[in-house]
Amino acid sequence: MVHCFLINTVCPVSALEAGDSRVLFSRVFGPDDASQDEALSAEERRALQRDKLLLVARQVLSSVTLSREASGRGPTEGVAAAAATDEATALQEADSGVQRLRAGDPFLGERSVLWLAVQSLAFSLVCLPHENLLLAEGTLRSLARHCLEHLRLLGHGSEVLLKVDRIDFLLSKLLPHGQLLFLNHRFTQSLEKDIAAYMAK
Repeated sequence: MVHCFLINTVCPVSALEAGDSRVLFSRVFGPDDASQDEALSAEERRALQRDKLLLVARQVLSSVTLSREASGRGPTEGVAAAAATDEATALQEADSGVQRLRAGDPFLGERSVLWLAVQSLAFSLVCLPHENLLLAEGTLRSLARHCLEHLRLLGHGSEVLLKVDRIDFLLSKLLPHGQLLFLNHRFTQSLEKDIAAYMAK
């Protein structure tokens, strides 16, 4: 099962300190570690969950930066030319990786994080340790592709916060309740039609 899905920044943002990341969208599936602590209020649980997701975003930012530096590119290289690059090309040139989160850092149990960095944005899935990572990678790429194609997240002035309902719809189709789906060709075509019809509204 997938624990959560994140979209965060991986390039400098003027309002943030160097090396920090902003979580633009997150969706947690199932109960979180904090929900098991009855001593915490609902507000404290939300704050703890937010802190954990921010820590994951920072670790993804660090991995993306290292990956880009190792390949001879700076953290912001390619972002300046974003307007001239279409979404399909940007996705093909995306950096990707996987990393392990040890138990207690930040979740109670061990987790795997798959990330896909497209120019200034990173899409991430936090999975339980026994999850099929190949299937998770395919799902992550599909989610990123639909977000980029239909929501134009790389466009100038794009505002992820105004498109939450559309991202939620994509998650309900491609990752229902955090469950990874084995999709055959016919079912994939049906999903594509449903998504295209919804996004055209």
